[in-house]
Amino acid sequence: MKGVLPKRIILMRHGESHGNRDTAAYTTTPDHSIHLTAQGVAQARQAGVRLRRVIGGDGCSPDWRVQFYVSPYARTRSTLREVGRCFSKKRIIGVREESRIREQDFGNFQVEERMTVIKEARERFGRFFYRFPEGESAADVFDRVSSFFESLWRDIDMNRLRHDPSNDLNFVIVSHGLTSRIFLMKWFKWTVEQFEVLNNFGNCEFRVMELGSGGEYSLAVHHTEEEMLEWGLSPEMIADQKWRATACRGDWNDQCPWYLGEFFDHLTDSDDDDDPVENEDQGVRK
Repeated sequence: MKGVLPKRIILMRHGESHGNRDTAAYTTTPDHSIHLTAQGVAQARQAGVRLRRVIGGDGCSPDWRVQFYVSPYARTRSTLREVGRCFSKKRIIGVREESRIREQDFGNFQVEERMTVIKEARERFGRFFYRFPEGESAADVFDRVSSFFESLWRDIDMNRLRHDPSNDLNFVIVSHGLTSRIFLMKWFKWTVEQFEVLNNFGNCEFRVMELGSGGEYSLAVHHTEEEMLEWGLSPEMIADQKWRATACRGDWNDQCPWYLGEFFDHLTDSDDDDDPVENEDQGVRK
């Protein structure tokens, strides 16, 4: 068996952490060691119930399975532990801890007053390219997420999970807000400008990329247009998601302005139109 495409790739942010509740926690505790609050634990358990309904609901094959990928941070691992309470052992293929889907690095211990100034500078500079002192930019996160994609596709192409293709396979990636937005940006080929206006995931919110009828993944199979608008997707991005829901795998959406139109202002429709090079030459000769 080879090349078993998962029916769904689901991105989930961790539950509420002590750092979400009080940023002073980062001044004494390393980011990777920040734990969930009691509210965050409850959110994770509730998210597990919702996730189980999505994966094992009506229309799913009877012998569906799920493979988890998780960031090595304490809050993501704890989130996964609570989510897993809703799944029996026979449903879970396995879990892979994956450091490339960790949180953006903001430096080491974070002095609160200094971080306030730094984050104000990031707003002026731009979220994607601004690099935190001793840390990362979102562009750096993009690079390691791109590397993670290669491993993800090898798992699929080589059928490392040994999954029966007659049953639904689901990938669930338990990660962080920015990392998940970068994942979507990379997957759907969104531009830096489009990334900048995306809203962050709420704690334990998840986005479902589901396989459409033609073999492309789309957010529009599971989610509504209203949801996607709330996430910051533009009408053009939503139109692309709707196209993907029925598009054949590997097709190119000619209606996407960010594939061509945003980069060239005055393209002629065909070679039969006036030759712009010849016209330019004539203008120089005159």
